[in-house]
Amino acid sequence: MNSSWTTRAINEINADYQRSADTHLIRLALPTFPGIPVYLKDESTHPTGSLKHRLARSLFLYGLCNGWIQEGTTIIEASSGSTAVSEAYFARLLGLPFIAVMPARTAQRKIEQITFYGGRCHFVDNPCEIYAASEALARELNGHYMDQFTFAERATDWRGNNNIAESIFQQMASEPFAIPTHIVMSAGTGGTSATIGRWLRLKGHATRLTVVDPENSVFLDYWRSGDAGLTGTIGSRIEGIGRPRVEPSFMPGVIDDMLRVPDAASVATLQWLERVLGRRAGASTGANMWGVLQLAAKMREEGRQGAIVTLLCDSGERYLDTYYNPVWVKENIGDTRPFSDQISMITG
Repeated sequence: MNSSWTTRAINEINADYQRSADTHLIRLALPTFPGIPVYLKDESTHPTGSLKHRLARSLFLYGLCNGWIQEGTTIIEASSGSTAVSEAYFARLLGLPFIAVMPARTAQRKIEQITFYGGRCHFVDNPCEIYAASEALARELNGHYMDQFTFAERATDWRGNNNIAESIFQQMASEPFAIPTHIVMSAGTGGTSATIGRWLRLKGHATRLTVVDPENSVFLDYWRSGDAGLTGTIGSRIEGIGRPRVEPSFMPGVIDDMLRVPDAASVATLQWLERVLGRRAGASTGANMWGVLQLAAKMREEGRQGAIVTLLCDSGERYLDTYYNPVWVKENIGDTRPFSDQISMITG
């Protein structure tokens, strides 16, 4: 192994981190929920535009320090888009070839961003095929399969080191409810929910972690049953979250509650959020906010107060041809109006 190259590569990633500011914590204006402030941790402001920037940085450092990534190594990742965009960024930073293995229906904007950073895309028709195709490419090219679905939960330092949980609580310190009652998020690899859940327990906080799960995902069923062999036949229609198999990085024991979110509810909520926030977010953020609204309505009904924090995972500008295209939504997701009506009732 070329230790001098590895040292330079790690220094390059650390220097890139020092050039990046922390992401914002936005408090939403929701007057119909008095005493229940809602916050969005805006991960779309990372250099590559999503929560997955944190994961990609950690995966590269993990691979470098383990000796898996060396000078000239081809990096391969199975990804529906955002992780691949972020990994392509870091691969270019280190001068490494990058290949993203992804479903053919991945949003065009994500594909363009991957190629902008010098990566190339390998498409599969069935989302369930991305794992085997990635492993085959790694063998063929003598490359390194990053395997975010296995290594996400261990590549990130969940004890601290400015992980997302520590960042949230530092930013909440001066808020009316410095310790949130709930943190709500969705799971793709399960790495972020593992990080947050572990950190909450390490610090002894009473904050409850709720993970929302889209249709066609086995995470919720696994959390309920404990059956790690569960599989589905089709992939999630909400890009970046939900999986057709139980991923090794998904840690059910750190999660307090889970909630199934209909795909049409995710899309209806991102449309509502655009009006409230004045910005577009992706559909995974819509799923997160649907869960937030359910919890906020229950707290209001029970006369309880407290803060709820969730994640703005990425920008909606990546999905103009899908989730923000009424024709595409009608053909691929269905009628969102019943859920828009529910949101109107909940939010007054």
